[in-house]
Amino acid sequence: MRQRQRFDVRDLALLGILFSVSLALTAFETFLPPIPFMPPGVKIGLSNIVTMYCLFCLNKRSVFMLVALKSCFVFMISGFTAFLLSLAGGLLSAGVMILLAAAFPGVSYLLLSVAGAVSHNIGQIIAAALIMNSAMLAVAYLPVLIISGVIMGNITGTLLRFVMPALLKLRINKK
Repeated sequence: MRQRQRFDVRDLALLGILFSVSLALTAFETFLPPIPFMPPGVKIGLSNIVTMYCLFCLNKRSVFMLVALKSCFVFMISGFTAFLLSLAGGLLSAGVMILLAAAFPGVSYLLLSVAGAVSHNIGQIIAAALIMNSAMLAVAYLPVLIISGVIMGNITGTLLRFVMPALLKLRINKK
């Protein structure tokens, strides 16, 4: 009989810290001015840095837990529709990054970040099209979101490359 995998207490504590950091980065991002030449609502996605750290230093389950926690927080502050958009984008992004990291060990932070950002945008536009019952929304807005995902993914991937050495110090060595 297979034993259920449980979270190690240290991993759970670290996940709580990572969730807090991701919320702080999201809050910080709301104070930044709109990005010139980008459509309304496009954000850098700084909290994706935390998600990618989680992917590299914890495990897949932790990545999905972090996505779910962030989406639940979005529900509390922005409502059900925002929750669905956040969850759809977050789950697709996490899934794509996990698959990409598994298929190509040693994949660059930049490529992983761009793939995560683009797939997050695709997940959100699919959810929005379903909510609004309009495929035209996806057709019209998807190219803009793919381009903005590539740009923002490059920014977060570059930031991750610079902060990852400091973030790796957070890793708790298991015995």
